[in-house]
Parts: sequence; C-alpha cells; structure tokens
Amino acid sequence: MTAQSDVSPVTTFPDQNGRLMRAALLCGAGLLIAVAAPFALYPVFLMKVLCFALFACAFNLLIGFAGLLSFGHAAFFGSAAYVTAHAVKVWGLAPELGILLGTAVAAAMGLVFGALAIRRQGIYFAMITLALSQMVFFLALQLKFTGGEDGIQGVPRGLLFGAIDLNQPLAMYYTVLAIFVAGFALIWRTVNSPFGQVLKAIRENEPRAVSLGYRTERYKLLAFVLSAGLAGLAGGTKAIVFQLASLTDVTWQMSGEVVLMTLLGGMGTLFGPVVGAAIVVTLESYLASTSLPVPVVIGAIFVVCVLVFRRGIVGELLARLPRR
Repeated sequence: MTAQSDVSPVTTFPDQNGRLMRAALLCGAGLLIAVAAPFALYPVFLMKVLCFALFACAFNLLIGFAGLLSFGHAAFFGSAAYVTAHAVKVWGLAPELGILLGTAVAAAMGLVFGALAIRRQGIYFAMITLALSQMVFFLALQLKFTGGEDGIQGVPRGLLFGAIDLNQPLAMYYTVLAIFVAGFALIWRTVNSPFGQVLKAIRENEPRAVSLGYRTERYKLLAFVLSAGLAGLAGGTKAIVFQLASLTDVTWQMSGEVVLMTLLGGMGTLFGPVVGAAIVVTLESYLASTSLPVPVVIGAIFVVCVLVFRRGIVGELLARLPRR
C-alpha cells in the first residue's frame, strides 16, 4: 500500500502538467499563425472565419459542455449585430461601445430565453429556442430601426478607443483577433473551472448532480447567458467588420449553420468549433464562385464527415492519438 501511495503522485501530476504544456504550445502556435496569416491570405476572409469561430465556440459551450441543444442561437448573433450597427451608425457610438452594447443585449436576451426554456430538456428545449428565435426574426423584419429586408447598411467602422483607424484592414483584423482570443480564453477558463466541471457532470448525469446538491437549473441558465453573450460578441464584431447587419444573421439557417460547424469540428472539444468554422467558411467562399449548389455540397461533405469522423474532425483525432 505504501509503495502505491508513493508512486501515484509522481505518475499523475507530470501527466497533467504535460497536457497543459501541450495545450499551451498548441495555443501559442495557433496564435503565431493567426498573427502572420493576413500577410498571406485576404484579411476580410480571415475576419469572417474568426467571427464565426467565436460564434461556434459560444454555441459549443452550451451543447458540448452543458448538453443543451439550442436551435435559436442566431437570435443572439443577429440581435447583437443589429444593436451594434444601429448604435454605431445612428447614435454615433464608438465601435468598442457598440460591440459591448450588442453583447449586453444578447446576454439579456439569453437570460430571458433561458428562463423560459431551461426547465425543458431534449427536443422540447430545442423547439422552444427555435420558436423564440423565429419571433426575433419577424421582429427584425417588421421593426423600422432594423431596415426590414434591407438591413442596416453602411455601418462606419470608426476609430477604436479614439486612436486606431479600423478602416485599415490590418488594424481591423488584429482587433477582431484580439476579440476572438479574449472570448476563447473566457471559454477555456470556464470549461476548466469548477463551474465547468459541474456543467460536465450535468451533461453526463443531471439526476446524479441534483442528488449531490447542485441546483442544476442555475448552472444551466448561467451557461446559457454566457453562451448568448459570446454569440452576441461575435455578431456585433461581424457587423463592424462587414459594415452590415442583415436578416440572414437571425434566420434559422444561421442557427443550423453554427450547429454544422460545431458537429463538423468536434462537439465538446475546445478547438473543434474553430476548425469546423474555418472549413465551412472556406467552402462557402470557394463554392460561391462556382455553379455548384452551396448547401447541397456542404451537406454532402457533412454527411461524409459524420460517417468517417463520428466525433468530429478534432474529436476523432484526439481519440486516435496514442495516450501515454
């Protein structure tokens, strides 16, 4: 017994430290690639990838770690885009204040939507979120400040903190990169915190978590609000990047697209949604210049990936890597 107790700490902590070291090296390498990427690729394309990657990561926080499938996340993404665009164009707010306002509105909507839907599970929860999202879509279509079918166009990028001209492509790109890194770091910290461990316990076996004394509805509601706020952060940033907020940001197709990104990359993994968003955005950009039907091709690729990579691309790679 004494020998076993002496050995176990030696074999456990170095392995954990090794995993953290590998994750840190992977993040560092990815950050270096992202910093150098605009010198090799079109910055607007990269900014679109980052915006949707943050959107997918926010959605993955809810489905991958809390086990809640939402079909209405486009409501938060699109609402933040509309609020940010209106605040910057009509009210004359600085871009950082407009994005923060859009994020706050998305989080507040997440609190209301979550309070209504969180008591249900499975398909009932998904249908409630879809219904609420469709209500937001029809409001965006009818309200005057949203511009109806035309949306809000010509949104000025302005000056960040009154000094950085966001009309410069590199300045805009590195601003979007900083926003993505901040959002991803928040998700990373949440997942690896005691709160994240409780979310995983709820995902695996909610009745057991309740029996241990956790008030699971509060944990799920907080996760829903956090996910909605981060989705709003992505939507507000996207409105500044493309100087546009449109109906496509709040449609059910947008909610389905973020589900596709997450499942394709790997649900429940931190880097999976980033990979999935990059693949989907790249395919959409490439296929837009061809005569091929974009939804059909992406759907066929998704079916193939689901059959070959059941855990998603990143999830399958992690499962097949040799473990020491």
